[in-house]
Amino acid sequence: MADDRSRPGYRLRYALRHPERVMPYARRWARDAWLRATSADHVAYYRKVMRSDLARSADAAVGSKSRERWLELGRLQFDYLREHGLTPEDRMLEIGCGNLRAGWRFIQYLQTGHYYGIDISPGILLAAQRTVTEFELRDKLPHLAVVDNLTFDFLPDEHFTVVHAHSVFSHSPLPVVDECLRHVSRILHPGGFFDFTFDRTDGAEHHVLREDFYYRPQTLIDLARRHGLTARLMQDWEALPHRQSKIRVARAETA
Repeated sequence: MADDRSRPGYRLRYALRHPERVMPYARRWARDAWLRATSADHVAYYRKVMRSDLARSADAAVGSKSRERWLELGRLQFDYLREHGLTPEDRMLEIGCGNLRAGWRFIQYLQTGHYYGIDISPGILLAAQRTVTEFELRDKLPHLAVVDNLTFDFLPDEHFTVVHAHSVFSHSPLPVVDECLRHVSRILHPGGFFDFTFDRTDGAEHHVLREDFYYRPQTLIDLARRHGLTARLMQDWEALPHRQSKIRVARAETA
């Protein structure tokens, strides 16, 4: 659960505690201001953020400071889903699949052709293809597609038994979250579930540089309900070594 990082007082205290991070933050602020000014909407803006981050490395672009951390976070996501309902027979959609930090494990575990990953970044999907090659997963026939919204309009009705979005809503303003929840019930199979993580605050909802968004759990639970979905906070996820919270939603008529 985060303090309001957008407040000047928080920023000042943080700068005093971590003076070595002031210049990197200033450079990020300048970059993001330019990218926002030259983008038509949030998706176009964040696609440019990803392109910029990819210049460092694909692992860094998905938020992993090292290959070891990349593997660790992927394992964490995979183990949790496997222990909470994922089976090899499931048909899975991963929103914001990135360079398959967890996705390569899902592909390996699921039946052939049962994994579908989407992302707004063409560059990160090229990195995902390299991950498929690295882990010798060609024969599992994973689907990878670039998108510019979360309407899923090219995907079939009631097809996916598991939908997963890790660290997507933490970078999404509320209208983007709303769009996803409004349309996910169409592609979600009766009896299926959608797990997503988010940056949690129990105080004022806020964002930092329009890259990182902090929401109260009840805001997202109420939003899901408005779109015919039941939603619950996954309390046991909170105890694991990461910085985000997790909500599971299902279609209300089959929950």
